Amino acid sequence: MNMHMIDIIAKKRDGNALTQQEIDFVIKNYTQGLIPDYQMSAFLMAVYFNQMNDEESTYLALAMRDSGDVIDLSSIEGVKVDKHSTGGVGDKVTLILGPLLASLGVKFAKMSGRGLGHTGGTIDKLESIPGYKVELPVKKFIKQVQDIGIAIVGQSGDVAPADKKLYALRDVTATVDVIPLIASSIMSKKLASGADAIVLDVKVGHGAFMKTEEDAIKLAELMVSIGRLAGKQMTAILTGMDEPLGHKIGNALEVYEAIETLNGQGPKDLVAVTVEIGAHLLLDAGIESDFETAKIRLHEALQNGTAYQKFLDLVEAQGGNLNALDDPSKLLSKKTVSILAEKEGYITDINALDIGKAAMRLGAGRETKEDLVLLDVGLDLHLKIGSYVKKGDKLATLYVRDKGIEEAKKLILSAIQIGNEQKHLELIRKTIK
Repeated sequence: MNMHMIDIIAKKRDGNALTQQEIDFVIKNYTQGLIPDYQMSAFLMAVYFNQMNDEESTYLALAMRDSGDVIDLSSIEGVKVDKHSTGGVGDKVTLILGPLLASLGVKFAKMSGRGLGHTGGTIDKLESIPGYKVELPVKKFIKQVQDIGIAIVGQSGDVAPADKKLYALRDVTATVDVIPLIASSIMSKKLASGADAIVLDVKVGHGAFMKTEEDAIKLAELMVSIGRLAGKQMTAILTGMDEPLGHKIGNALEVYEAIETLNGQGPKDLVAVTVEIGAHLLLDAGIESDFETAKIRLHEALQNGTAYQKFLDLVEAQGGNLNALDDPSKLLSKKTVSILAEKEGYITDINALDIGKAAMRLGAGRETKEDLVLLDVGLDLHLKIGSYVKKGDKLATLYVRDKGIEEAKKLILSAIQIGNEQKHLELIRKTIK
C-alpha cells in the first residue's frame, strides 16, 4: 500500500488516530531524510493540537527505538534495571542509586545523557572525576555489568537517532511541550537501552519540566503504559522539585554530595528519593519481596560502606582516578563567594528553576549543545524550605571561576524567599504502577 505524508498529516489534523504502519512510515522516512522538515513540522503541530492516544504514543516510541541500535542485555544474568529522571536541579540520584543497588546484587546497566538548560547531566557529573571514561563499546559495557554489576556510560551515538532529529525540530517549532511526544522521546531511549525493569522519577514543581501535578501524572501514566505495552516492568514515582534536591548543584559538587550520601552522610530528601526508587527496583529484581524491608536494606548499605565501595569499583572500572576521591573537595573551584540573608525569618520558597539558572550562569550547565561546561563550579545551598535564618546568615556558597557571579547572586537572592510562616514540602507525591 502506497502511503503519502500529506495524507497522514491530514488524518492527524482532522483528529484521527494513526496506525502503527503510518507512524513507522513517518519515522523511518523522516530519519532517512525522505520527508522534509516542513512536512514533519506540520505533522508535529497536528499532534500538538490533537494529541495521540496511548497506542499511537507506544507505536511512536517503538518506531524511534528501532531507528537505531537496540542494546541486547540478555547475556547478563538476572533482571537488568534502569531508572530515568525527567530532570531537575541537584538531581544526582543515579550516582548513588547505581552503586547502592549493585552492592545488593542488582544489575544496573545505565546509559545517561548530558545536561542541557538548567538540568545537569549524569555524564557531565562523572566526567568531573579525573580519568573517568564515559564512552564504552557495548561489549565492554555488558562485560562490566556482568563483572561488577554496574556501568554508567554516555548514550552511544546510534541509540534512537530518530529522537535526536525529531527533538531538534520540536525545539524550533514550539512543539516540545506535548505529553505524547515527551513520553515517546524518553521511552524510545529507555527501551533501546535493554533493561527489564525501569523506574521513572517524574519531577513536578517549578524546577521541573512538568509544572502541575495533573500534567506530571498524565506523563507518568503514559510512560508506564508505553513501557508495559513494550513488555517491561514499569513504575513511576512523582517527586517534588519545588526546591533543589540535596544541597549541592554543579558537576563536581554533585559528585561530592553523592560521595557523602554513599558514606551515610547524605541530605534527607536526596536519601528519601534514592531509597524509594531503589526499593521498587529491589522488588522488580526479585531480591526483596517486601517494600519496607527493601528500604531498610538500602539504608543499611548506605551506612555500612558497601554502597560506597561499589562506587569506587565503578570509578576504577571506567578509568577514574581513585586518589582524586580521597578528598573530593579538591575537585571544586578554590574561589568562593558567600551569599548572606538580608532579613530574618523562615525560608518559604526556593525557586529551583532560578537556582539551576544561577549554576548555569556560573558555567555549570549548557545553554546550547555546543557550550563547554565548567566541572568545578556551582553552588552549595545551606538551607532548605522551612529553615529559620537570621539576617547575615549564610544562605549559599558559590564556587566560581570568573563568569556570571553577579548574575548568579541576583538569581539566588530572588529565588530564596524569606517570610513568617514555616512550610513543609511533600517530597514523594504519588506512585504509579
